[in-house]
Formats: sequence, structure tokens, C-alpha cells
Amino acid sequence: MAQLRLQANWQRKNFNLNIDTTLPAQGITALFGRSGCGKSSLLRLIAGLDTIPAATVVFNNQQWQTGRSFIPLHQRRIGLVFQQASLLPHLSAGQNLRYGFERVPAAERRLQPDQVIRMLELQTILTQPVNSLSGGQQQRLALGRALLANPQLLLLDEPFAALDSQSKTAILPYIRTLVSETKVPIIFVSHDSREVEKLADHLVLMDGGQIRQQSDIKTALADPQSPLFDGSDITSLFFGKAGKVDQWGRHPVFSDGCCIWLGAGTEFRSNDVMDNTNTGEVRLCIRAKDVSLALRELPDISIQNQLSAQIIKLQPYLQQILVTLKLADGQLLQAEITPCAAAQLQLQPGMPVVALIKAIVIR
Repeated sequence: MAQLRLQANWQRKNFNLNIDTTLPAQGITALFGRSGCGKSSLLRLIAGLDTIPAATVVFNNQQWQTGRSFIPLHQRRIGLVFQQASLLPHLSAGQNLRYGFERVPAAERRLQPDQVIRMLELQTILTQPVNSLSGGQQQRLALGRALLANPQLLLLDEPFAALDSQSKTAILPYIRTLVSETKVPIIFVSHDSREVEKLADHLVLMDGGQIRQQSDIKTALADPQSPLFDGSDITSLFFGKAGKVDQWGRHPVFSDGCCIWLGAGTEFRSNDVMDNTNTGEVRLCIRAKDVSLALRELPDISIQNQLSAQIIKLQPYLQQILVTLKLADGQLLQAEITPCAAAQLQLQPGMPVVALIKAIVIR
């Protein structure tokens, strides 16, 4: 497996970055934590933006920094995208896009402008001045420019923080498309749990300049005590493959023995929340508070999704009961119900139940 080896003990005035870890160098890795926890400092260590004494940075056996040896940023072949797109105002969108590409030796050009334009749907903005573009368009352009520098690693430092909610929702699917089609690994900094749920394959939790925990995203979401849920809703991920729209306009997502329906009118494309295996696999985010439980299937009800499941665990969560369920395909699903409902249904570990999920609430 491709890996990124990191070690540093960097003491600054009021902060110490103390890191000794190995991260996967494939898919999308999220660095998550509160402001000031060291996320951006770690990103700068990886990029070589700061010369940190006695640090170690090794990417796929390439020694970017070991002891006194230090490879500068431009020789590491890293693409960087920050909160602000930092586009060149005197150039058009198309000229900005090709700016890095024209400086890459022909032998290293694995990606071509036409490919990136198609992936990021930039066709309609190429002739426009950059100051006429929306925030979301500017960030897509910045991503494209970084990609056309043909990097072996993309680093994104809170690239969506300056975007409004609608623009952010629109741009997230493009990030997974990039990984799916280019296989370039991404490490991104975020303090937004919804961004992490939608994008990450691997999660790194940081606090006080240290890595407190790292795991795959499914494992992280299975832990109700995770900092991901600090002040936000418990969420489960469902992975499946998209099927054809039915006569009612519903979108099915299939997994072994399971099918979840998304409602008619749902903004859904094959690229949306696509998995990095390029197999057409999608991920759905389901809040625990949107999952109800029944002891049997209910024929006379409008809820479209009724999934057979087995109770794995019940535990108190705030003022509610969090029920961990295993679906027929082995995936885990969380349901948040009241203590009264749990008592009335006499729920116990090992019991078979039916999980009820409205199509309209699935993200």
C-alpha cells in the first residue's frame, strides 16, 4: 500500500507539533479537528512550506525530508489548493487553468487539459475573466490548475471554507471524481464533519498538535463518541451501486441483499459521492435521528425504505438511545430513538428489526 511517513517535533512560540505516524497515500484522507489543533501545520510539513528541523517526510519511498536532507516544494510534485483560489486576475479562466501545465515537462504530463475540463465541467467558463466567476467556479478552476501541474499528491487546506452551503454542496462531488479518474491521493484539512462524511476514506483526528486517532471512515462513524459528532448528528454511511431510475423517478442504490431508494427529483448523478474504485459505487449519508424501527415490515405506510436488520448494540446517547444495526449486507446503520420507544418494543441485542428511512432525508 502507498504510504506517507511523517515524524516531527516542532516547537514554536505557543505551539508544538508532535507527530510520528504513517498515513495512507491513496484515496482521500481528512485531517479533522478544531481550529489551532495543528492540521494546517501538518499540511505545511508535508508540502515543505516550512523547514522543520530533524523532521521526516517520506512519500512512497521518496525521501522528501530526512535529517538535514530537504527536497523543496516544487521538486515534490505536490498540488496545493487553499481557502482562497489565488487565481491570477490578469489571465482568463482558461489561461489560469493551463498556467501550471505549461511548466510541466512533456514526459511528466499524465493529465491533459481536455480531461480536467471534462472532469470539473469547466467548458463554459474558460473565456471568462476570473473576477466574474462564482466562488465555487473559482475553486473548481483552482483544483483544475493544481491537477494540470500533474502532481503525485494533492493537498487541500480548507478549500471550501469560503463557500456558501449551496456552492459547497455542488463542488464536493467533483473531489471524488478527481480521485476516481486520476488516482491522485488527496489529503484535505477540514473542521466540517459533513465534508468529511461525504469525502473521506480515511480520517485523522488531531488535537493539541498531535494525532489522537486515525481509522477508515466507517470505523470512525461507528463510534458515537467521535469528535466528528461533537454538536452534530450521528451519521452512518451506506455504500452501494446506483441502478436505473424507475417509472416513478426514484433512484435505487443496491448492495448485497439491500436496496435504498432515493426520492424523485433527487440531485443524483453517477459522479455524486462516487467511490474511488471507479466502479460506479456511491455513498449515502443517513442521520441516526432519521432512522425509525419496527418489529416487522409495514405494508400500509408511505416510507419507501424498509431494511431488514439485526440489533448489535443499544447504548444511551444524550437523552436518547442509540441502536447499532447490522444490515443484510453486513453494513452498519445507526438509529436514534427515545428510551420510551426502546422499552415499548422491548429491544435487545440480537433481535431482528426493520429499519425505516424516508427517501427524502438521505443525503
